Amino acid sequence: MKRREFLAGSVLAMGVLAATGSASAQGADPAKLRVALLPDENASSIIQNAQPLKKYLEETLKKEVELIVTTDYSSMIEAMRFNRIEVAYFGPLSYVLAKSKAPGIEPFAVGVSKGSPTYKGVIIALADGPVKSIADIKGKTMGFGDNASTSSHLIPRAYLARAGLIGETDYKLAHLGTHDAVARSVQAGQVQAGGLSQEIFNVLVSKGTIDGTKVKVLAESDPIPNYPMVMQGSLAPALRDAIRKAFIELKDAAILKTFRAEGFVATDDKAYDILRETAKVLNLDLTKFKG
Repeated sequence: MKRREFLAGSVLAMGVLAATGSASAQGADPAKLRVALLPDENASSIIQNAQPLKKYLEETLKKEVELIVTTDYSSMIEAMRFNRIEVAYFGPLSYVLAKSKAPGIEPFAVGVSKGSPTYKGVIIALADGPVKSIADIKGKTMGFGDNASTSSHLIPRAYLARAGLIGETDYKLAHLGTHDAVARSVQAGQVQAGGLSQEIFNVLVSKGTIDGTKVKVLAESDPIPNYPMVMQGSLAPALRDAIRKAFIELKDAAILKTFRAEGFVATDDKAYDILRETAKVLNLDLTKFKG
């Protein structure tokens, strides 16, 4: 009797495993999609501004959408790594870091601004401050955003390294969290120079958040591949196609403003190799890098 029960239980278990394996092979198709937006500015403002995006995705994908803004880049990377979010809007470097920890994720769309899927970073200083040129940053304090930020850490820091200025040797580093915090700190004289996204800097000036007569641009970077939309590779193929299509075909200017973009075009992982190469300038091992 016990042998028959054991065999019956084994058959049932095999059936469950077979069903699970089949579902796994088909990919995940959750009723709710958790979409994370990059925490490069104030979280409440990001969520509020992204409500049209939420409505568009829910109507297009026929699924409930939850918008998420993590506390910092590192927690967003970890959320993607452990499947706590399905879709995410990453910065270029934070995507590369996430990819090193979660190889199965895939970038599928990139924002286009002024006809290009690239943007630039800038290094700024007080117009009447002690820093008149890049060389003057030596011995001063340089403000950066999040440690895993592309245009507010990796790119300006590499720019300075190429100019012969090494962080913590030739100047002090101050990580301030967000791009707008960097700009405010430079304007307030709390740091003598700072690095951030050119686009975000221009928006801060146009809104009056930063006085454009008090802060000047010292340098701008070479083009950087723009922020990618990324999704879990474990999602069902039909769902991945639907998500990709929803962004590539997005034309609503009000929604695209959330991404500081005119539209989206397809992208892939190779587009971000330039970030991996830039990291080598700073001798950063991205597999061990702390976001």
